[in-house]
Order: sequence, then C-alpha cells, then structure tokens
Amino acid sequence: MFPFGLHSAKSFAIDLGNTNTLLTDKDKILLSEPSYIVFNENHSIKAVGEEAYCIFEKSHHALHPVKPLRCGVIADYQSAGKMIRTLVDKVYGKNFLSRGFDTIITGVPFHTTMVERRAFKDTLDQFNPRKTHLLFEPLAAAIGMDMNICEPEGKFIVDIGGGITEMVVISLSGVAAFQSIKVAGDTFDEAIRDYFRREHNLLIGIRTAELVKKSIGGVYADVGIVPPSIFVKGKSLAEGIPMSVEVNYLELVHVLDKPFSEIENGIIQTLQHCPPELASDIYETGIHVTGGSALLKGLKQRLEKKISLPVHIDDNPLTSVSTGISKALRNPKKYQSVLIEA
Repeated sequence: MFPFGLHSAKSFAIDLGNTNTLLTDKDKILLSEPSYIVFNENHSIKAVGEEAYCIFEKSHHALHPVKPLRCGVIADYQSAGKMIRTLVDKVYGKNFLSRGFDTIITGVPFHTTMVERRAFKDTLDQFNPRKTHLLFEPLAAAIGMDMNICEPEGKFIVDIGGGITEMVVISLSGVAAFQSIKVAGDTFDEAIRDYFRREHNLLIGIRTAELVKKSIGGVYADVGIVPPSIFVKGKSLAEGIPMSVEVNYLELVHVLDKPFSEIENGIIQTLQHCPPELASDIYETGIHVTGGSALLKGLKQRLEKKISLPVHIDDNPLTSVSTGISKALRNPKKYQSVLIEA
C-alpha cells in the first residue's frame, strides 16, 4: 500500500540526457540544466547543473567534476543519483520527499540492456514513487512531435543525442527496425578538439568545442548564407601560452564529415532492414530528425542528397523527448503499450 496520501503526491517525468537533464510535469518543463555535478574534496556537493557546467574544466585539484552519463546510459551511478536528487530538490524543495511521489517516467535509449535500465530505475527509487515507468526515447520523441505511433503507417525517427544516435522505424507502437551508434554530439565535439590540436596546434576544452559546433557547425557546404568566421581561444601546444585562431564554416564541414558519414551509414542500414511495406510508407513520409545535433547547419540538404528521401527537422529538437514523456505522464492509459513497468 502506498504510504503517502495521493492527494499530496506529485508525478514528474525526467529526460536524463547525456548533455542535458529536463524535468517536466504533465504540462510544462520545470527545469532544464546540463547533466554535470561537481564534488568538493570531502565528497560533498559543490555544484549541480548549470553552475557545475560553468565550473567544468576550470576547477582546481580540490574539486572533482563529473559527467555521470556516457553514451546515453548511467556511467557513474552514485554521482547520477546525487545529481538527480539535487535537481529534483530545486523544483520541489528538500522537504517534499516526505510526502512522496505518485508516478515517475524516465526516458531511456532503445539500445539499453536490462542492467542499464535497472540503473535508471534504481536511481529514481530514492524518491519512493508509487510507480516508475521507462519509455524508450525514440518513441518519446515521436510522441513529442505529435505523431500517432499507434497506427500501422511507418515512421522513421533519427534521434542524434549527446552520446548516441538512435535510428528507429516505428509502427503499431513498436520498433520494426533499429540501429544505434555511439556517434553523436560528444563525438562531434571531440572531432573539433582533435582538429584544432592537429591543424592549428591549439588545445581547447570540450566547452569551447561545443560552442564552436553550435556557432558554425555544419555538415554541408552549400547552405546559401554561410555563417561568419569566428575566433577560437585556447592554449598553444608549442609555447604553452594563450592564443586564438580564426576558423570558418567550411573547415567545420570538413571536420564533421567523417563522424556524420557514420550516421548516414546507420540510416541506410536501418532502411535496408526495414520491412518493404513500411519502407513504402517512409518513401512518402520521409525521415524525422530530432536531438540537439539536428541543429547542425546543412543537415537536411545533405541527407536529402545522400538518401533521396524527404527530411524533416524537428521544430524543437532539444525538447521533443521530454515533451513526449510529459504527454505519457498526462495520459498513461493512452500510452500504456509503450510504458515499461520498472
């Protein structure tokens, strides 16, 4: 029996992402912050979320920064639990746990193993919810994009997240074809860092690489209006002193070409494994791209040229998964077939 009064118990949905964590209720986003935590030397929490992200790569030896998720799954269970607890406390207050939670739904990558799903569930058990459900993120993204996942018409979702890219064909609330590769936003950031190290003899941090990607990152040269060049600051590998170099859009297209080609190959392989009747649906409806890296410039043009199918970029790629989970929280009976009892 649930020990707390249901009249006082709240429900929430959480999109625990490789890069960002979003907390929502049935109607709106309550919190969106980077998935980072920083510990003091005595293992107490120094900062979480946006504050921790600002400290990341700028800390001293007495601070221990952690990014608890890697490749879409929990890599550091203890740190992930403390990070989530602090973020939930920000929204509901530290004393709210005494009144309990009714239902918690969290998104998980489709490729996760039972052990990895258990880690997500165990992390949420600290809130003593009456019910905990898991929802596969590509399905949540489709729901968040207002697609009817229950109908037999095939829908092709490409979710380019921070740690992984998942490509799924959805029909009748299930996954008919699937590919998952560990090439996504973090891979692009590392490719940019490596490029500056090799070509410009400049050492930059992950945060700077991410900023460069967001500012002028692209995967197709012919995009019409090209973003202006930017100056990137870092440390000279030769002299060890601060310096800056100018980089332009076409350089970034060259840098990101190889990792993005792996995503293209994954899309093609998914289509090759797709049942023919669903493939005919996708020929009409096209490919729907979501996730943070859906914002890369020229992505639509490059995929349409490579695969010869219509490509639709999600209007809200950073929040489609959390929106879908929130809709499932609002109407669990409607989405009962895709909610995994944890």
